[in-house]
Amino acid sequence: SELIDGADGLECVAVYENAEAALAGIPEIKPDVALMDIHMGGGMSGIECVRALKAACPATEFVMCTSLEDSENIFNALQAGATGYLTKSTTPEKIVEAIKDVCAGGSPMSSQIARKVIGQFQNQEPRGGNKELEKLSVREQEILNYLSKGYRYKEIAAMLFVSIETVRKHIHNIYDKLH
Repeated sequence: SELIDGADGLECVAVYENAEAALAGIPEIKPDVALMDIHMGGGMSGIECVRALKAACPATEFVMCTSLEDSENIFNALQAGATGYLTKSTTPEKIVEAIKDVCAGGSPMSSQIARKVIGQFQNQEPRGGNKELEKLSVREQEILNYLSKGYRYKEIAAMLFVSIETVRKHIHNIYDKLH
């Protein structure tokens, strides 16, 4: 909360101890963005909490910020309605940037997570192509590849000669297409 309150243009409006408290509080305040952990304490996981809250607060963007980097949790969180997925090893500056990115229509993910997304889809159908990656345009595949190598949005934009907003839109489309 100190990190967010100290960032220009951001304000932390609430902090919840567990999923049950978040379920009670978030629908009342309807924040623009909610950072969620998978292990929130209490009886419900952060993934289950996001699933319930996304239905109650469709305009709120949920970004997972967790120590868990396994493919199952990543995809379960995204399918539950998370718009982004960061690891807790993400620097404070990148967390602030991710919050601003999601507010601007992007879908932030750390480079480690982008690599797992690519790896998961590349390993699904080794013979005969990959149906999931085929859903992505050539440009979206190119952006996902750059993300997996750790490039930031503005670096990708510069390399591809497009705006940062265009990169954000492509990343949002990647999340939508891959569910």
